[in-house]
Amino acid sequence: MTHFAEPTETEIARAKLPHDIFLSNLIGNHILVFTAISTFGPTYMKYLFLVPLISFLALGYTYWRSSRVKREEGEFVWAHWQIARRWSRFFMMILLLLVSVSTLGVLGHMHLGMMKEAVYAMIGGLGILPTLVSVLVLIVIESDSLHHARMGTLPKWALKRFLNIDSAPSQDD
Repeated sequence: MTHFAEPTETEIARAKLPHDIFLSNLIGNHILVFTAISTFGPTYMKYLFLVPLISFLALGYTYWRSSRVKREEGEFVWAHWQIARRWSRFFMMILLLLVSVSTLGVLGHMHLGMMKEAVYAMIGGLGILPTLVSVLVLIVIESDSLHHARMGTLPKWALKRFLNIDSAPSQDD
């Protein structure tokens, strides 16, 4: 069983960055910006495309940056970037589902004569609802990951997955 060295304050600060970016995207973009645009009414609904656009940019940056972090710079920082990359990939798939369902709904309304209400139900039930549930679940998961980064630790599953370290059995097991 191998152990990684205790992280320094600099490493802790660098390990918090991917989680801060991800949580800012989830809370600031998907909750606050989405709510702000939605409250202005139907006139401004056309600007809702900004939410997934901003999100794709933030997720893309996280994904790109996580591939640039070198393991030699510190396994602790590298592992936290990989955790953020894992959840970014998951959330990117959810957003692709949202964009696909929305595009199909708009095309169905324009070219197939689907009722506006049916399109709203399809986009809301198959696109927006899974996205919102994922946002809430990922906020909890990423908050835990940020807490681990602040404490200078890694979750047990991340130790095993990214560093191939089996956690020591606890007295509770």
